[in-house]
Amino acid sequence: MKDTSESDALLVAKCSVNCEVDHVDVIMKTEKKRKFTANLALAIFACILGSSFQFGYNTGVVNAPAKVIKSFYNETCQNRTGVSMSDSTLTLLWAITVSIFAVGGMFGGVSAGYWANRFGRRGALLRNNLLTTIGALVMFSSKYAKSYEMLILGRFIIGLSAGIGTGIAPLYLSEIAPVSLRGMCGTFNQLAVCFGVLTSQVFGLDAVLGSPNSWQFDVGFSVIPVVLQLCSLSFCPESPRYLLITKDLEDEADKALQWLRKTIDVSDEIEEMISEKEAQSRIKKFTFGDLLTSASLRTPLTISIVMQLSQQFSGINAVIYYSTSIFESAGLSGILAKDATVVTGGVNVLMTFVSALIMDRAGRRSLHLIGLGGMFIAGVILVIGLIFQNEVSWLKYICIIAVLVYVIFFAAGPGSIPWFFVAELFAQGPRSAAVSVAVLVNWFANFIVGLVFPILQSTIGQYSFIPFVVLLAVFWLYTILKVPETKGMTIEEITASFRNTPVAYQSISADRSVR
Repeated sequence: MKDTSESDALLVAKCSVNCEVDHVDVIMKTEKKRKFTANLALAIFACILGSSFQFGYNTGVVNAPAKVIKSFYNETCQNRTGVSMSDSTLTLLWAITVSIFAVGGMFGGVSAGYWANRFGRRGALLRNNLLTTIGALVMFSSKYAKSYEMLILGRFIIGLSAGIGTGIAPLYLSEIAPVSLRGMCGTFNQLAVCFGVLTSQVFGLDAVLGSPNSWQFDVGFSVIPVVLQLCSLSFCPESPRYLLITKDLEDEADKALQWLRKTIDVSDEIEEMISEKEAQSRIKKFTFGDLLTSASLRTPLTISIVMQLSQQFSGINAVIYYSTSIFESAGLSGILAKDATVVTGGVNVLMTFVSALIMDRAGRRSLHLIGLGGMFIAGVILVIGLIFQNEVSWLKYICIIAVLVYVIFFAAGPGSIPWFFVAELFAQGPRSAAVSVAVLVNWFANFIVGLVFPILQSTIGQYSFIPFVVLLAVFWLYTILKVPETKGMTIEEITASFRNTPVAYQSISADRSVR
Protein backbone atom coordinates (compact mmCIF):
# COMPACT_ATOMS: atom_id res chain seq x y z
CA MET A 1 0.00 0.00 0.00
CA LYS A 2 2.83 2.36 0.88
CA ASP A 3 4.58 1.75 -2.46
CA THR A 4 1.32 2.32 -4.31
CA SER A 5 0.70 5.62 -2.47
CA GLU A 6 4.20 6.84 -3.25
CA SER A 7 3.79 5.90 -6.91
CA ASP A 8 0.48 7.75 -7.07
CA ALA A 9 2.07 10.80 -5.46
CA LEU A 10 4.92 10.76 -7.95
CA LEU A 11 2.47 10.38 -10.82
CA VAL A 12 0.43 13.35 -9.61
CA ALA A 13 3.58 15.43 -9.22
CA LYS A 14 4.70 14.49 -12.72
CA CYS A 15 1.33 15.41 -14.18
CA SER A 16 1.45 18.71 -12.30
CA VAL A 17 4.87 19.49 -13.72
CA ASN A 18 3.76 18.66 -17.26
CA CYS A 19 0.63 20.76 -16.92
CA GLU A 20 2.67 23.63 -15.52
CA VAL A 21 5.12 23.54 -18.41
CA ASP A 22 2.24 23.69 -20.87
CA HIS A 23 0.64 26.52 -18.90
CA VAL A 24 3.84 28.59 -18.75
CA ASP A 25 4.58 27.91 -22.43
CA VAL A 26 1.19 29.33 -23.37
CA ILE A 27 1.82 32.44 -21.27
CA MET A 28 5.31 33.00 -22.62
CA LYS A 29 4.30 32.48 -26.26
CA THR A 30 1.53 35.03 -25.88
CA GLU A 31 3.78 37.41 -23.96
CA LYS A 32 6.31 37.45 -26.79
CA LYS A 33 3.64 38.99 -29.02
CA ARG A 34 3.13 41.93 -26.68
CA LYS A 35 4.20 45.23 -28.19
CA PHE A 36 5.52 48.39 -26.66
CA THR A 37 2.33 50.44 -26.96
CA ALA A 38 1.91 54.21 -26.84
CA ASN A 39 -0.15 53.89 -23.67
CA LEU A 40 2.57 51.85 -21.97
CA ALA A 41 5.11 54.47 -23.03
CA LEU A 42 2.94 57.24 -21.53
CA ALA A 43 2.61 55.36 -18.23
CA ILE A 44 6.38 54.77 -18.07
CA PHE A 45 7.15 58.41 -18.91
CA ALA A 46 4.66 59.72 -16.35
CA CYS A 47 6.05 57.41 -13.67
CA ILE A 48 9.75 58.13 -14.10
CA LEU A 49 9.35 61.87 -14.66
CA GLY A 50 8.26 62.59 -11.10
CA SER A 51 10.35 59.91 -9.38
CA SER A 52 13.46 58.60 -11.12
CA PHE A 53 14.22 61.87 -12.93
CA GLN A 54 13.83 63.81 -9.67
CA PHE A 55 16.21 61.40 -7.92
CA GLY A 56 18.87 61.85 -10.59
CA TYR A 57 18.44 65.60 -10.85
CA ASN A 58 18.75 66.21 -7.13
CA THR A 59 21.68 63.80 -6.86
CA GLY A 60 23.75 65.97 -9.20
CA VAL A 61 22.20 69.41 -8.74
CA VAL A 62 24.79 70.70 -6.24
CA ASN A 63 27.82 69.36 -8.13
CA ALA A 64 28.48 71.89 -10.89
CA PRO A 65 27.54 75.06 -8.91
CA ALA A 66 29.35 73.83 -5.78
CA LYS A 67 31.79 76.77 -5.65
CA VAL A 68 28.99 79.30 -6.08
CA ILE A 69 26.87 77.75 -3.32
CA LYS A 70 29.89 77.47 -1.00
CA SER A 71 30.47 81.19 -1.55
CA PHE A 72 26.85 81.77 -0.50
CA TYR A 73 27.54 79.79 2.69
CA ASN A 74 30.61 81.92 3.40
CA GLU A 75 28.83 85.21 2.67
CA THR A 76 25.94 84.18 4.93
CA CYS A 77 28.35 83.43 7.77
CA GLN A 78 30.11 86.77 7.26
CA ASN A 79 26.80 88.66 7.35
CA ARG A 80 25.84 86.92 10.60
CA THR A 81 29.12 86.89 12.50
CA GLY A 82 31.42 89.27 10.68
CA VAL A 83 34.00 86.54 10.01
CA SER A 84 34.43 83.95 7.28
CA MET A 85 33.95 80.24 7.78
CA SER A 86 37.03 78.16 8.37
CA ASP A 87 37.90 75.69 5.63
CA SER A 88 37.14 72.75 7.91
CA THR A 89 33.69 74.14 8.82
CA LEU A 90 32.86 74.81 5.17
CA THR A 91 34.00 71.31 4.18
CA LEU A 92 31.86 69.76 6.92
CA LEU A 93 28.78 71.83 6.00
CA TRP A 94 29.19 70.93 2.35
CA ALA A 95 29.54 67.24 3.14
CA ILE A 96 26.30 67.50 5.15
CA THR A 97 24.59 69.34 2.28
CA VAL A 98 25.53 66.57 -0.14
CA SER A 99 24.83 63.62 2.14
CA ILE A 100 21.63 64.88 3.84
CA PHE A 101 19.84 64.10 0.58
CA ALA A 102 20.65 60.43 1.17
CA VAL A 103 19.51 60.62 4.81
CA GLY A 104 16.11 61.78 3.60
CA GLY A 105 16.23 59.02 1.02
CA MET A 106 16.70 56.39 3.74
CA PHE A 107 13.61 57.54 5.62
CA GLY A 108 11.63 57.77 2.41
CA GLY A 109 12.83 54.42 1.14
CA VAL A 110 11.88 52.51 4.29
CA SER A 111 8.36 53.99 4.12
CA ALA A 112 7.91 53.31 0.39
CA GLY A 113 6.33 49.90 1.01
CA TYR A 114 3.67 51.44 3.25
CA TRP A 115 2.92 54.15 0.69
CA ALA A 116 2.71 51.58 -2.13
CA ASN A 117 0.24 49.34 -0.29
CA ARG A 118 -1.76 52.15 1.36
CA PHE A 119 -2.31 54.36 -1.68
CA GLY A 120 -1.42 52.06 -4.57
CA ARG A 121 1.60 52.49 -6.82
CA ARG A 122 0.10 55.28 -8.94
CA GLY A 123 -1.63 56.93 -5.99
CA ALA A 124 1.59 57.01 -3.97
CA LEU A 125 3.53 58.57 -6.85
CA LEU A 126 0.93 61.32 -7.20
CA ARG A 127 0.87 62.10 -3.47
CA ASN A 128 4.66 62.10 -3.29
CA ASN A 129 4.72 65.24 -5.43
CA LEU A 130 3.67 67.27 -2.39
CA LEU A 131 6.97 66.47 -0.65
CA THR A 132 8.94 67.27 -3.79
CA THR A 133 7.24 70.64 -4.11
CA ILE A 134 7.89 71.56 -0.48
CA GLY A 135 11.56 70.56 -0.71
CA ALA A 136 12.13 72.48 -3.95
CA LEU A 137 10.45 75.64 -2.65
CA VAL A 138 12.43 75.56 0.61
CA MET A 139 15.71 75.26 -1.33
CA PHE A 140 14.67 78.00 -3.75
CA SER A 141 13.84 80.33 -0.85
CA SER A 142 17.14 79.74 0.96
CA LYS A 143 19.00 82.39 -1.02
CA TYR A 144 16.42 85.10 -0.36
CA ALA A 145 16.20 84.13 3.31
CA LYS A 146 20.02 84.12 3.46
CA SER A 147 19.88 80.74 5.18
CA TYR A 148 22.05 77.80 4.20
CA GLU A 149 20.14 75.83 6.85
CA MET A 150 17.06 76.10 4.60
CA LEU A 151 19.03 74.65 1.69
CA ILE A 152 20.10 71.71 3.86
CA LEU A 153 16.52 71.23 5.12
CA GLY A 154 15.19 71.34 1.56
CA ARG A 155 17.75 68.74 0.51
CA PHE A 156 16.50 66.48 3.31
CA ILE A 157 12.83 66.90 2.33
CA ILE A 158 13.45 66.31 -1.35
CA GLY A 159 15.61 63.32 -0.39
CA LEU A 160 12.62 61.97 1.53
CA SER A 161 10.54 62.34 -1.62
CA ALA A 162 13.24 60.74 -3.77
CA GLY A 163 13.46 57.77 -1.39
CA ILE A 164 9.73 57.13 -1.70
CA GLY A 165 9.93 57.53 -5.47
CA THR A 166 12.85 55.15 -5.89
CA GLY A 167 10.92 52.50 -3.96
CA ILE A 168 7.64 52.86 -5.82
CA ALA A 169 8.70 53.58 -9.41
CA PRO A 170 10.42 50.18 -9.98
CA LEU A 171 7.33 48.48 -8.52
CA TYR A 172 4.98 50.28 -10.89
CA LEU A 173 7.22 49.72 -13.91
CA SER A 174 7.68 46.00 -13.25
CA GLU A 175 3.95 45.50 -12.66
CA ILE A 176 2.70 47.29 -15.80
CA ALA A 177 5.24 45.67 -18.14
CA PRO A 178 4.68 42.38 -20.01
CA VAL A 179 7.21 39.65 -19.18
CA SER A 180 8.98 39.99 -22.53
CA LEU A 181 9.57 43.73 -21.97
CA ARG A 182 10.04 43.78 -18.19
CA GLY A 183 13.80 44.23 -18.31
CA MET A 184 13.63 47.09 -20.79
CA CYS A 185 10.84 48.85 -18.90
CA GLY A 186 12.76 48.46 -15.64
CA THR A 187 15.86 49.97 -17.24
CA PHE A 188 13.91 53.11 -18.15
CA ASN A 189 13.95 53.84 -14.41
CA GLN A 190 17.74 54.22 -14.47
CA LEU A 191 17.61 56.00 -17.84
CA ALA A 192 15.50 58.71 -16.21
CA VAL A 193 17.94 58.88 -13.27
CA CYS A 194 20.84 59.39 -15.69
CA PHE A 195 18.93 61.98 -17.69
CA GLY A 196 18.12 63.78 -14.44
CA VAL A 197 21.81 63.84 -13.51
CA LEU A 198 22.72 65.13 -16.99
CA THR A 199 20.04 67.84 -16.80
CA SER A 200 21.38 69.01 -13.44
CA GLN A 201 24.91 69.12 -14.85
CA VAL A 202 23.82 71.24 -17.83
CA PHE A 203 21.69 73.56 -15.70
CA GLY A 204 24.59 73.91 -13.26
CA LEU A 205 26.86 75.49 -15.86
CA ASP A 206 27.64 79.18 -15.30
CA ALA A 207 26.00 80.13 -18.59
CA VAL A 208 22.72 78.41 -17.66
CA LEU A 209 21.65 78.39 -13.98
CA GLY A 210 24.95 77.94 -12.15
CA SER A 211 25.82 81.61 -11.67
CA PRO A 212 25.68 83.49 -8.33
CA ASN A 213 22.45 85.19 -9.44
CA SER A 214 20.57 82.12 -10.67
CA TRP A 215 21.59 79.01 -8.70
CA GLN A 216 18.35 79.20 -6.67
CA PHE A 217 16.41 78.41 -9.86
CA ASP A 218 18.71 75.43 -10.37
CA VAL A 219 17.84 73.88 -6.99
CA GLY A 220 14.16 74.85 -7.31
CA PHE A 221 13.66 73.40 -10.80
CA SER A 222 12.08 70.19 -9.44
CA VAL A 223 8.68 71.92 -9.32
CA ILE A 224 8.44 71.69 -13.13
CA PRO A 225 8.54 67.85 -13.33
CA VAL A 226 5.96 67.79 -10.52
CA VAL A 227 3.48 69.70 -12.69
CA LEU A 228 4.23 67.51 -15.71
CA GLN A 229 3.72 64.28 -13.75
CA LEU A 230 0.44 65.46 -12.26
CA CYS A 231 -0.80 66.26 -15.78
CA SER A 232 0.29 62.92 -17.31
CA LEU A 233 0.06 60.23 -14.61
CA SER A 234 -3.53 61.25 -13.84
CA PHE A 235 -4.54 59.73 -17.19
CA CYS A 236 -2.75 56.42 -16.52
CA PRO A 237 -4.18 53.40 -14.67
CA GLU A 238 -3.15 51.84 -11.38
CA SER A 239 -0.87 48.79 -11.48
CA PRO A 240 -2.95 45.80 -12.70
CA ARG A 241 -1.13 43.43 -10.33
CA TYR A 242 -1.88 45.69 -7.38
CA LEU A 243 -5.55 45.90 -8.38
CA LEU A 244 -6.01 42.15 -8.80
CA ILE A 245 -3.65 40.52 -6.30
CA THR A 246 -3.66 43.10 -3.50
CA LYS A 247 -7.12 44.69 -3.83
CA ASP A 248 -9.00 41.77 -5.48
CA LEU A 249 -10.41 44.03 -8.21
CA GLU A 250 -10.23 41.74 -11.24
CA ASP A 251 -12.48 43.88 -13.46
CA GLU A 252 -10.41 46.99 -12.73
CA ALA A 253 -7.19 45.07 -13.40
CA ASP A 254 -8.63 43.84 -16.69
CA LYS A 255 -9.49 47.41 -17.75
CA ALA A 256 -6.03 48.65 -16.75
CA LEU A 257 -4.33 45.93 -18.79
CA GLN A 258 -6.54 46.59 -21.80
CA TRP A 259 -5.57 50.26 -21.66
CA LEU A 260 -1.85 49.49 -21.32
CA ARG A 261 -1.80 46.82 -24.06
CA LYS A 262 -4.32 48.59 -26.33
CA THR A 263 -6.16 45.31 -26.83
CA ILE A 264 -9.14 43.63 -25.19
CA ASP A 265 -7.43 40.21 -25.20
CA VAL A 266 -5.44 40.21 -21.97
CA SER A 267 -6.78 36.94 -20.58
CA ASP A 268 -3.33 35.31 -20.51
CA GLU A 269 -1.91 37.99 -18.21
CA ILE A 270 -5.00 37.97 -16.01
CA GLU A 271 -4.66 34.18 -15.79
CA GLU A 272 -1.01 34.48 -14.72
CA MET A 273 -1.91 37.04 -12.03
CA ILE A 274 -4.74 34.85 -10.71
CA SER A 275 -2.33 31.94 -10.60
CA GLU A 276 0.13 34.02 -8.57
CA LYS A 277 -2.68 35.14 -6.27
CA GLU A 278 -3.75 31.53 -5.66
CA ALA A 279 -0.16 30.50 -5.00
CA GLN A 280 0.12 33.32 -2.51
CA SER A 281 -3.14 32.34 -0.79
CA ARG A 282 -1.76 28.86 -0.07
CA ILE A 283 1.17 30.36 1.81
CA LYS A 284 0.65 31.81 5.29
CA LYS A 285 -0.06 35.54 5.40
CA PHE A 286 3.13 37.54 4.99
CA THR A 287 4.57 39.57 7.85
CA PHE A 288 7.63 41.80 7.71
CA GLY A 289 9.52 39.41 9.99
CA ASP A 290 9.17 36.66 7.38
CA LEU A 291 11.80 38.42 5.29
CA LEU A 292 14.35 37.45 7.93
CA THR A 293 12.96 34.13 9.17
CA SER A 294 11.74 32.46 5.98
CA ALA A 295 14.51 30.81 3.94
CA SER A 296 12.52 31.24 0.72
CA LEU A 297 12.46 35.01 1.32
CA ARG A 298 15.80 35.46 3.08
CA THR A 299 17.81 34.24 0.09
CA PRO A 300 16.31 36.66 -2.48
CA LEU A 301 16.46 39.46 0.12
CA THR A 302 20.18 38.85 0.62
CA ILE A 303 20.70 38.90 -3.14
CA SER A 304 18.69 42.13 -3.40
CA ILE A 305 20.73 43.81 -0.66
CA VAL A 306 24.08 42.82 -2.19
CA MET A 307 22.90 44.01 -5.61
CA GLN A 308 22.03 47.42 -4.12
CA LEU A 309 25.40 47.59 -2.38
CA SER A 310 27.16 46.67 -5.62
CA GLN A 311 25.56 49.71 -7.24
CA GLN A 312 26.45 52.28 -4.59
CA PHE A 313 29.80 50.89 -3.41
CA SER A 314 30.95 50.64 -7.01
CA GLY A 315 32.03 54.26 -6.53
CA ILE A 316 29.70 55.72 -9.14
CA ASN A 317 28.20 58.30 -6.79
CA ALA A 318 31.68 59.49 -5.93
CA VAL A 319 32.03 60.21 -9.64
CA ILE A 320 28.61 61.94 -9.78
CA TYR A 321 28.99 64.00 -6.61
CA TYR A 322 32.59 65.01 -7.18
CA SER A 323 33.18 64.52 -10.92
CA THR A 324 34.13 68.16 -11.45
CA SER A 325 36.75 68.04 -8.69
CA ILE A 326 38.04 64.70 -10.03
CA PHE A 327 38.61 66.27 -13.45
CA GLU A 328 40.24 69.31 -11.84
CA SER A 329 42.58 67.04 -9.90
CA ALA A 330 43.34 65.35 -13.23
CA GLY A 331 44.63 68.70 -14.49
CA LEU A 332 41.64 70.29 -16.26
CA SER A 333 40.69 73.92 -15.68
CA GLY A 334 37.40 74.77 -13.94
CA ILE A 335 35.43 75.39 -17.17
CA LEU A 336 36.85 72.32 -18.92
CA ALA A 337 36.18 70.21 -15.83
CA LYS A 338 32.50 71.20 -15.86
CA ASP A 339 32.28 70.48 -19.60
CA ALA A 340 33.85 67.05 -19.04
CA THR A 341 31.28 66.39 -16.30
CA VAL A 342 28.45 67.13 -18.75
CA VAL A 343 30.02 64.81 -21.33
CA THR A 344 30.18 62.10 -18.65
CA GLY A 345 26.48 62.55 -17.94
CA GLY A 346 25.69 62.32 -21.65
CA VAL A 347 27.65 59.08 -21.96
CA ASN A 348 25.74 57.69 -18.98
CA VAL A 349 22.38 58.47 -20.61
CA LEU A 350 23.41 57.02 -23.98
CA MET A 351 24.76 53.76 -22.57
CA THR A 352 21.77 53.29 -20.26
CA PHE A 353 19.51 53.58 -23.32
CA VAL A 354 21.61 50.93 -25.09
CA SER A 355 21.34 48.74 -21.98
CA ALA A 356 17.54 49.10 -22.06
CA LEU A 357 17.43 47.86 -25.65
CA ILE A 358 19.45 44.71 -24.98
CA MET A 359 18.37 43.92 -21.40
CA ASP A 360 15.75 41.30 -22.27
CA ARG A 361 18.07 39.57 -24.75
CA ALA A 362 21.39 39.67 -22.91
CA GLY A 363 19.97 38.97 -19.44
CA ARG A 364 20.32 40.68 -16.07
CA ARG A 365 23.10 38.54 -14.61
CA SER A 366 25.32 38.72 -17.70
CA LEU A 367 25.09 42.50 -18.02
CA HIS A 368 25.71 42.96 -14.30
CA LEU A 369 28.86 40.85 -14.50
CA ILE A 370 30.09 42.70 -17.58
CA GLY A 371 29.41 46.03 -15.89
CA LEU A 372 31.20 45.18 -12.64
CA GLY A 373 34.16 43.67 -14.49
CA GLY A 374 34.55 46.69 -16.77
CA MET A 375 34.32 49.09 -13.83
CA PHE A 376 37.00 47.13 -11.98
CA ILE A 377 39.43 47.47 -14.90
CA ALA A 378 38.60 51.17 -15.40
CA GLY A 379 38.98 51.76 -11.65
CA VAL A 380 42.45 50.22 -11.59
CA ILE A 381 43.49 52.42 -14.53
CA LEU A 382 42.01 55.52 -12.85
CA VAL A 383 43.91 54.88 -9.61
CA ILE A 384 47.19 54.36 -11.47
CA GLY A 385 46.59 57.50 -13.53
CA LEU A 386 45.79 59.67 -10.51
CA ILE A 387 48.86 58.43 -8.62
CA PHE A 388 51.37 59.07 -11.41
CA GLN A 389 49.78 62.02 -13.28
CA ASN A 390 52.24 64.52 -11.78
CA GLU A 391 55.16 62.51 -13.14
CA VAL A 392 53.65 61.75 -16.56
CA SER A 393 51.61 64.67 -17.92
CA TRP A 394 49.57 62.71 -20.48
CA LEU A 395 48.15 60.46 -17.74
CA LYS A 396 45.55 63.14 -16.94
CA TYR A 397 43.89 62.27 -20.25
CA ILE A 398 43.99 58.59 -19.32
CA CYS A 399 42.16 59.51 -16.10
CA ILE A 400 39.43 61.26 -18.07
CA ILE A 401 39.06 58.27 -20.39
CA ALA A 402 39.00 55.91 -17.39
CA VAL A 403 36.14 57.90 -15.82
CA LEU A 404 34.17 57.70 -19.08
CA VAL A 405 34.78 53.94 -19.36
CA TYR A 406 33.81 53.60 -15.70
CA VAL A 407 30.47 55.28 -16.42
CA ILE A 408 29.90 53.24 -19.60
CA PHE A 409 30.19 49.92 -17.78
CA PHE A 410 28.13 51.19 -14.85
CA ALA A 411 25.33 52.07 -17.25
CA ALA A 412 25.59 48.65 -18.90
CA GLY A 413 24.33 46.81 -15.82
CA PRO A 414 24.91 47.96 -12.22
CA GLY A 415 23.17 51.26 -12.88
CA SER A 416 19.75 49.89 -13.76
CA ILE A 417 19.53 46.22 -12.80
CA PRO A 418 19.47 46.40 -8.95
CA TRP A 419 16.45 48.75 -8.95
CA PHE A 420 14.05 46.47 -10.82
CA PHE A 421 15.74 43.15 -10.07
CA VAL A 422 14.48 43.14 -6.47
CA ALA A 423 10.88 43.51 -7.68
CA GLU A 424 11.35 40.42 -9.87
CA LEU A 425 12.51 38.19 -7.00
CA PHE A 426 9.39 38.47 -4.83
CA ALA A 427 5.69 37.65 -5.10
CA GLN A 428 3.06 40.35 -4.59
CA GLY A 429 2.76 39.86 -0.81
CA PRO A 430 6.36 40.50 0.30
CA ARG A 431 7.37 42.58 -2.73
CA SER A 432 6.68 46.04 -1.27
CA ALA A 433 8.44 45.25 2.02
CA ALA A 434 11.44 43.74 0.22
CA VAL A 435 11.73 46.77 -2.05
CA SER A 436 11.61 49.04 1.02
CA VAL A 437 14.51 47.16 2.63
CA ALA A 438 16.53 47.20 -0.58
CA VAL A 439 15.90 50.91 -1.13
CA LEU A 440 16.87 51.66 2.49
CA VAL A 441 20.16 49.81 1.99
CA ASN A 442 20.79 51.64 -1.29
CA TRP A 443 20.24 55.04 0.27
CA PHE A 444 22.32 54.18 3.33
CA ALA A 445 25.21 53.18 1.07
CA ASN A 446 24.60 56.37 -0.92
CA PHE A 447 24.89 58.37 2.32
CA ILE A 448 28.11 56.61 3.35
CA VAL A 449 29.75 57.31 0.00
CA GLY A 450 28.66 60.96 -0.03
CA LEU A 451 29.95 61.51 3.51
CA VAL A 452 33.14 59.43 3.44
CA PHE A 453 34.52 60.07 -0.06
CA PRO A 454 35.47 63.74 0.51
CA ILE A 455 37.27 62.64 3.68
CA LEU A 456 39.08 59.95 1.70
CA GLN A 457 40.01 62.56 -0.91
CA SER A 458 41.46 64.91 1.70
CA THR A 459 43.37 62.18 3.57
CA ILE A 460 44.61 59.68 0.98
CA GLY A 461 44.13 61.74 -2.19
CA GLN A 462 44.88 59.76 -5.33
CA TYR A 463 44.33 56.46 -3.52
CA SER A 464 40.70 57.25 -2.63
CA PHE A 465 39.26 54.97 -5.34
CA ILE A 466 41.13 51.87 -4.17
CA PRO A 467 38.38 50.77 -1.71
CA PHE A 468 35.84 50.87 -4.55
CA VAL A 469 38.08 48.79 -6.80
CA VAL A 470 38.42 46.11 -4.11
CA LEU A 471 34.66 46.04 -3.52
CA LEU A 472 33.98 45.73 -7.26
CA ALA A 473 36.00 42.50 -7.30
CA VAL A 474 34.03 41.18 -4.30
CA PHE A 475 30.66 42.00 -5.90
CA TRP A 476 31.71 40.39 -9.19
CA LEU A 477 32.53 37.14 -7.39
CA TYR A 478 29.24 37.21 -5.46
CA THR A 479 27.24 37.78 -8.64
CA ILE A 480 28.85 34.88 -10.48
CA LEU A 481 28.31 32.54 -7.51
CA LYS A 482 24.90 33.55 -6.12
CA VAL A 483 22.81 35.71 -8.45
CA PRO A 484 20.31 33.85 -10.71
CA GLU A 485 19.18 34.83 -14.19
CA THR A 486 15.53 35.98 -14.39
CA LYS A 487 15.33 36.84 -18.09
CA GLY A 488 12.02 35.75 -19.61
CA MET A 489 10.67 34.18 -16.40
CA THR A 490 7.30 34.93 -14.82
CA ILE A 491 7.19 36.12 -11.21
CA GLU A 492 5.70 32.75 -10.23
CA GLU A 493 8.60 30.85 -11.78
CA ILE A 494 11.19 33.05 -10.09
CA THR A 495 9.67 32.87 -6.61
CA ALA A 496 9.07 29.11 -6.91
CA SER A 497 12.79 28.59 -7.50
CA PHE A 498 13.51 30.01 -4.03
CA ARG A 499 10.77 28.05 -2.25
CA ASN A 500 12.16 24.59 -3.05
CA THR A 501 8.53 23.42 -3.26
CA PRO A 502 7.75 23.69 -6.97
CA VAL A 503 4.99 21.05 -6.94
CA ALA A 504 2.73 23.19 -4.73
CA TYR A 505 3.08 26.03 -7.23
CA GLN A 506 2.76 23.74 -10.23
CA SER A 507 -0.41 22.11 -9.01
CA ILE A 508 -2.13 25.50 -8.92
CA SER A 509 -1.58 26.11 -12.60
CA ALA A 510 -2.37 22.50 -13.34
CA ASP A 511 -5.71 22.90 -11.58
CA ARG A 512 -6.45 26.01 -13.62
CA SER A 513 -5.51 24.17 -16.81
CA VAL A 514 -8.00 21.41 -15.96
CA ARG A 515 -10.70 23.96 -15.19
